[in-house]
Amino acid sequence: MNITKWIENNCDDLTGKRVVITGATGGLGKEICYLFADLNADITLACRNPKLADALKAELNEKYPNVKVDFAQLDLSSIESVNTCIKELKKYNGIDILINNAGVYNVPLKTLELGYNNVFQINFVSTYYLTKQLLPELEKKENSTCITLGSVAHNYSKLNEDDIDFSKNGKNSKVYGNSKRFLMCALHELFQNSKVNFALVHPGVTLTNMTNHYHWSINWIVKIGVKLVFPKPKKASLSVLYGIKNRTPYHTWIGPSIFNVWGFPKLSKLKTLNPDESKKMFEIAEDICNRIK
Repeated sequence: MNITKWIENNCDDLTGKRVVITGATGGLGKEICYLFADLNADITLACRNPKLADALKAELNEKYPNVKVDFAQLDLSSIESVNTCIKELKKYNGIDILINNAGVYNVPLKTLELGYNNVFQINFVSTYYLTKQLLPELEKKENSTCITLGSVAHNYSKLNEDDIDFSKNGKNSKVYGNSKRFLMCALHELFQNSKVNFALVHPGVTLTNMTNHYHWSINWIVKIGVKLVFPKPKKASLSVLYGIKNRTPYHTWIGPSIFNVWGFPKLSKLKTLNPDESKKMFEIAEDICNRIK
């Protein structure tokens, strides 16, 4: 089955639906925007860079003149920016689909305003806080959905209450994996009893900015290898589309069907997560949100 046929079989027209996509201008975000525009959704680009957002908006408007595209500035490294974005998004008086796509991986670690490193704050703290604050906006719409991108890197970590954000760990893969593990666990707990649908998804492996971080001497080799071996971003993004109508029960997620890398998306269990750790991460998330208030 090709991608076009798969979309026809698994997706409905989204005319009149408001979709908010974080990290919309880079990596998978841009591909996700095109997929949702193709389904006629109205799109809000929630991202940092106004120039990149304007360029993407122009591209989308040219190809899809009937799709409404807005921009809401969002810098997840700043709680002030997150709060400003939340106020901006409330103007819609309801959101149909929130897509938590934004994230960072291989960046120099630095401590931000809440005392956590930037990877932890961007990937987990600010994303969880944004989601929780927008829950009332999602609840205004029938069959609304929060779709959040997880990562297989969550397997690289376990909760360490003496080093919550893994700042002492130092390894990029583990710092990133820890932040994703926190997000995945805390959101599964948050949405357990919510009327808003929750879909935790992952793209597998594909060529994005996150796979473009090796030393220049070998980076070109890695890029060629990823392009040849792994799915292209468009196919990797299909997990997000599958999440529109397919809620993920507790400690499950949606991703490529073959070894979490190849194939069309399917639902599978998150075997390395456990309820006790998940609940503790949720408690930490709630405590952080209370401190932000």
